Parts: sequence; structure tokens; C-alpha cells
Amino acid sequence: MFADRAKIIIRSGKGGDGHVSFRRELYVPNGGPDGGDGGRGGDVIFQVDEGLNTLVDYRHRRKFKAQDGEEGGKRRCHGKNGEDIVLKVPAGTVIKEAVSGKVIADMSGENTRQVILAGGKGGAGNQHFATSTMQVPKYAQPGQPAQELEVLLELKVIADVGLVGFPNVGKSTLLSRVTNARPKVANYHFTTLNPHLGVVDLGDGAGFVMADIPGLIEGASQGVGLGHEFLRHIERTKVMLHLVDAASTEGRDPIADIYAINRELKAYNEELAGRPQIIAANKLDAIATEEEKEEVLTLLKEEFEPQGIPVFPLSAVAGQGIKELLYAVKELLDKQDEKPVVFQQEFFPEQEFVGENLPYTVTRSQEEEGVYIVEGPRIEKMLGYTNLDSEKGFAFFQKFLKDTGILSELENAGIQEGDTVRMYGLAFDYFK
Repeated sequence: MFADRAKIIIRSGKGGDGHVSFRRELYVPNGGPDGGDGGRGGDVIFQVDEGLNTLVDYRHRRKFKAQDGEEGGKRRCHGKNGEDIVLKVPAGTVIKEAVSGKVIADMSGENTRQVILAGGKGGAGNQHFATSTMQVPKYAQPGQPAQELEVLLELKVIADVGLVGFPNVGKSTLLSRVTNARPKVANYHFTTLNPHLGVVDLGDGAGFVMADIPGLIEGASQGVGLGHEFLRHIERTKVMLHLVDAASTEGRDPIADIYAINRELKAYNEELAGRPQIIAANKLDAIATEEEKEEVLTLLKEEFEPQGIPVFPLSAVAGQGIKELLYAVKELLDKQDEKPVVFQQEFFPEQEFVGENLPYTVTRSQEEEGVYIVEGPRIEKMLGYTNLDSEKGFAFFQKFLKDTGILSELENAGIQEGDTVRMYGLAFDYFK
């Protein structure tokens, strides 16, 4: 089966802890603090690899982890940074948060490389915490924790034109006639179980990418058959080329078939049903007389052309009507927005705080005047998920302090403007 979905767990590297140590040299009896900083944890990075066309590499391995940063050392030695892990995926892969289904990244268009989970920052060594009143700091900042997330990878093929229609209407035959793709062709249902891509070359540099979307059936939008597996690949296409068995070789009504497929498109994604369509009345070579052919075409045109959907006669097997159809498709494509269909980010891992019920404490320092210390796994977790260097991240941090009641507790503890708040070695001045 075509591997176009995978669910994996990704984890960034933990930041290395800062080190606590003091200079111990001959003739320097009271050496100052010289604990080094911890190394930064590795990032989890997704990168497009043009040589890949499936997600099969993620079918048999579930967990992917970046390297942790090393602890700082004596004599101001900085811990080694953890190595990033780079996960290669085919173009068109959409990365979603597994529980909510929200988009984290769309690896298509210009987005060929993106950091999905940032490694934890290394903790500051005790060398940074010496003050005039605290010359022998015996604490260092722990490294920020790793981030872990379960993500769903979905490959949505990147094609300009999507071939849709019921099984056995001739989509694979048409694709094999007009492109370099070689899908399996046979006279039975569900010959195509994988999406096939092909490049249509119209000469003089003109052309487009066409995808043969496996045969849809009624109920596909509710997951009947392999509905969702197939419909996913239509989402990026700009034009739908709707093939129908005009000869009714299996006793089906071509007009009813077109409406049935459009209902499935609308039920899956209402915006899909509104995309431009062209109908190709295929298998005309199987109709005995010219009069019958004209009668079928007339019925289709009278039904759909008033809706703005042109109908073209076609015999994919005999190669009749193909040229006219392709140029009509290209003309319709040229009228569409040139920008590729890219799914916007909806889920921001750096702002998602997990563990809101974890405890924390607010205490006044017994050793330093005007210093308040906020500690606990809740705070440590929040710092690990927040990039305080960015404007968004710092705004999120401020909102967190307010929403969780930490600011209120600091005020109850007697904090005044200009006092210092410490959280795992990070220091902030308090102002209302």
C-alpha cells in the first residue's frame, strides 16, 4: 500500500545543566565561581527530500529523538551542544499535531526546511550569579527540558490537475496516454490503489502536473472504502478533470455519477466542490452509433454547461479528443491563482504548555534582599516550551504569569517595583 500517512513521536534534546564549581588554584585561596554553561539541546528539523515520494521510512519506526546538550564543566567550560535530528520527507508532506489534527507545518512550496521542536537552552553556570552580596553562588540554572510531541504526517500530492471519477472510468488510461506515468491499467475496479503523478507536456515549455486520484465511491467522505486515503490528495489541485463513463458500460448513469462524486467532494471539503471542473465524456468508442454518441453528449452538455462546467468528448483508449481536452485544461489552469495551495500553521508547539496542574512555589530569598524565587515543575515545563527571545514568546510568558496567579502571589508575598524575580537562574525585574 502507498505509504502516505504515518504517526510518529518526536522529541527535541534537553538543555545541559549549568555547572557549580569554584576556582581552585595555588595562591588563590578564595577563587570565584567558574561553573560553565550547559550545551543547547538538539532541534527536531523536517526537510524536504526531492528523491522521496512516500512516507515509508516512518512506517516501521515510531520515535525520533534529538541529542541532549552536555552539562557545563569546571573552569568556565561550555557543555557540548546536542546534535539536531533532521527528518527527511517528500514535498507536499503536512505535519499535524496528532490529537487536535491542527497543522504545524506544510512542507511544500518555498518551505523546504523547518524546525518543528526547538531544543532546550543550556542552563547558566554559577559564574553568572555572583553579586556583591552573593559572591559564592552555590546554584546553577538547570537546562530547559526537552519537548515531546506526537505528530501525524500526511502526504498530499502536489498536482495542478486532479483526475476524479468512479472506478473503471479510464483515468489511468488517460494518464498513461498523456504523461510519462505508467499506472497499472486493467478492466476491473480499483486497479489504481495509489495516486499517480504525471507531467503533461504541451510543447514550447507549456504543461502541467496531473494526478490520477484512485476511484471514489459514494460515502468516501465518511471514510467508506479508502475514501479519506484518496480524497486527501485532491486538496492541492487547482482544477478537477472529471472523467465519466459516457457509454454506461456498467449500467451506470453518467449524470448521476458526476453529481455523486461532487457530493463526496463537498462533504469532505466544501471548498473543493467549488474548484473549476471540466467533464470528459470517456469511452465514446464503446457506443455503437454516432446518433447515440451525440445524444449522450447533448444530455451531458445541457445538464452541466449552464453551470459553467464544459463537457468534452473523449476516447482515452483510441486517443480521440485528447488534444482538445488538454488545451482546454491548460487554458482553465492559466486563469487560476499561480500560488500553490499551502496549508497555514494552526498549532504552535513553542506556545503549547503541557502540565497546567503541576505545582509551583513563590518564596522570598533569605539570602538576598528584594529577590523572589519561583520554582516548580510547572515553571520548568513552561520555560522549556517558550522562546523568551522572541516577542511572541515573551508575551506568552507574561500572560502565563498573570493567568496562573503567579503575579498575584508575588504581590501577596510583598514584592515591590524594581525587585527581582528568579526562575531557575533566569532573572527579571518586577514592574507593574
